[in-house]
Amino acid sequence: MLKYDFDWVDAFTSQTFGGNGCVVVHGAADISVADRLALVRETSLAECAYLIGSDVADFGVRYYLADKEIPMAGHPTIATVASLLERAMVPLRDGKAEFTLEVGAGVMPIFVDATGEHALITMTQAAPVFGEVFDPAQIADIYGLSGDDIVGVPQSVSTGTPFCITVLKDKDALRAAKMDYAKLAVFSATSGVSRADLMEPFLVTLGGETGAGDVFSRLLLAPPSLPEDPFTGSATGCMAAYLWHQGLIESPRFVAEQGHWLGRPGRAEVEVLGPPERITGVNVGGSARIVMQGELRL
Repeated sequence: MLKYDFDWVDAFTSQTFGGNGCVVVHGAADISVADRLALVRETSLAECAYLIGSDVADFGVRYYLADKEIPMAGHPTIATVASLLERAMVPLRDGKAEFTLEVGAGVMPIFVDATGEHALITMTQAAPVFGEVFDPAQIADIYGLSGDDIVGVPQSVSTGTPFCITVLKDKDALRAAKMDYAKLAVFSATSGVSRADLMEPFLVTLGGETGAGDVFSRLLLAPPSLPEDPFTGSATGCMAAYLWHQGLIESPRFVAEQGHWLGRPGRAEVEVLGPPERITGVNVGGSARIVMQGELRL
């Protein structure tokens, strides 16, 4: 029997049972893909993270959904760094640290500021790749909405993992959205992005759910994942790039909120780097709480 240390971490939150949970497994290079996927299903979480080492960065990690690896993921990145901090694997100098983390999509710079009450962990996501645009009516139909409920034109955007960013006109439309899995399958089959890579559309509204927020979002998921993701850091980076590029936000710095309607409020500090026509990256930062620690036995 092989044993692996793990931390169960709630990311993009400063409270226990907020944000999005992720199990971070240490020394996991020899865990098979089948077992990595099985652990995600066992936990009923959206994703789990596996630290495997790296030859090109300070740490290496891979992220898995219930059915596949995902090249870059936001809340598992925050969770992974929180786990490294908890285990004193990242030295702090005057309460701060900078290092690199290799994920499936490449190497990400990480910055930690632990000088406040809750450490702020910030990842710099890659420069966005703006891909195919989609008919608003087609995206709306997936959710039982009309094309008039969508602002602008939905578009595939990737800062490591591609999402179809879809801006809805108001919270009523966002709350009414219900995914039709059959229609999602048709969309996925006919889109210009590989089904192995394309994630479900990310639904966004301008205006936060609390007075501190500037945008509020939902990510409804298809089986075998859980029905809805509490907080999606990778999609938040894509969304930020889209909003800035399209001129839908006045400032490149804002607060993104998600998960409040699930009883798991999450928050990210976001900054788009560079002018709207030449974005060089996106900073997405959040706090985290260690909920459980233990030993995985395989």
